[in-house]
Amino acid sequence: MLALSVGFSETDATLIATAISELARNIVTYAKKGEVQLRAEKGTTRAGILVIAKDSGLGISNIKQALQDGFSTSGSLGLGLPGVKRLVDEFEIVSGTGVGTVVTIRKWKL
Repeated sequence: MLALSVGFSETDATLIATAISELARNIVTYAKKGEVQLRAEKGTTRAGILVIAKDSGLGISNIKQALQDGFSTSGSLGLGLPGVKRLVDEFEIVSGTGVGTVVTIRKWKL
C-alpha cells in the first residue's frame, strides 16, 4: 500500500484508505464515473500522500451545505465529505453545477 511505503502506520494507512473509499463512493453514487489519483509526496521536511478525486458529474450546488454533518441528497447519514475532511490534514473541494467536482486531500506523516 502506498501509505505504508511512505512510512505511515497501519492505523493511519487505514484512515487514508477510508477517506479514499469515501471519495470513490461519492463518484460512483453521484457522478457514475470519474477517477481517483494517488501520489506519494516526499519533501525535505515531510512526506505524505496526495489524493485527487475528480468527476464530470452534475457538481455540488452548495459546497458549504455538503460539508455539514447530516446533510445528504441521497438519503445517507451525510457523514461522507465532512468525515473525509476530519481524517486529513488538507482538504479542498472545487465544484460547479454541470461541470463536476474535484476534491483534493493531503495527509502528512508526522
